[in-house]
Parts: sequence; structure tokens; C-alpha cells
Amino acid sequence: MGARLTIIAAVSADGFISRGTGVPWDLPRDRAHFRAATAGQWLLIGRRTYQEMLGWFQDHTPLVLTRDPSFTPPVGKAVSSIEDALAQAGSREVFVCGGSAAYTTALPHAQRLLITHVETALGAGVPFPAIDSPPWRLVAEQTHAADAENAHAMRFAEYQRAC
Repeated sequence: MGARLTIIAAVSADGFISRGTGVPWDLPRDRAHFRAATAGQWLLIGRRTYQEMLGWFQDHTPLVLTRDPSFTPPVGKAVSSIEDALAQAGSREVFVCGGSAAYTTALPHAQRLLITHVETALGAGVPFPAIDSPPWRLVAEQTHAADAENAHAMRFAEYQRAC
């Protein structure tokens, strides 16, 4: 059996993952959720997102999706395609964690989505691809209210490919 491809993202109520660079909110609960889901796993990341996340990789193996064959990341490995990333991972799960182009490229190949729906509108920015039903069906969700540490309410949702 080959690697399973899972997309993990935090998405605003109006469908954006960022205002252009970086994460647009500080949500410790979502960071903990991300770290728990991806601990010890392979992360597939676009090159710009990878550069923003340098220093973040503790027990992850980053695979950097890039068109530049000469790019050598200081941590992890460069890959040129989704298929290359899955081959590198063997039978391990690969988590796609940004940016927008990596999400769009990976969506047709993914079996699972772990989406944090953040209850705030960004108004504009970097979009996340639409989660259409079918092929995606919601299989689990957990809602969290805003609190002293998390400025926005959020809902952790797991989707599985239905077909």
C-alpha cells in the first residue's frame, strides 16, 4: 500500500488561508491540533511556505514542492511532484500543509482533509480550494469557542474522499 495523502489547513469563514504571507491569526489550539496530527510525519510544502516555516520542523520530514531542480532545502528534501513526494514517503502518510498552489495540486490526489474552519472573515487573500460534496464527506468535527488564548472560534473538521 502506498502513502496516504492528507491535506491539513486552517481556513477562514470566507475561504482564505492567508492575507499574502504567514498565518493571519494566532490560535494556540489550532497549532496544538496541527502538531498533534503531523507529529513524526512527512510534510509536503510549497517552497515559499517552507521558507516561512523554517525553524518549525522538530520531528517532521519536510518535502518541498518546487519546480527548481537545483533547490536543496537545508532541512528535508526537494520534490518535483505529488507522485515524487508519495514515492519518497513509501507507505507513510504525507500531510500537505501549504501554500495555496500545493493545496490545489494535491487536492485531486488526497484521501483526507483536516480543516480548521476559523470563524473570522479575511475579506481577501490567498484562497483555499473549494471542498465540494461529492467527493468529500464530513466524517468528524469538533467545535471550540473563542477564549482568552484563542481570539476566534474554530471547528476541527475531518473529511474523507467519498469515491
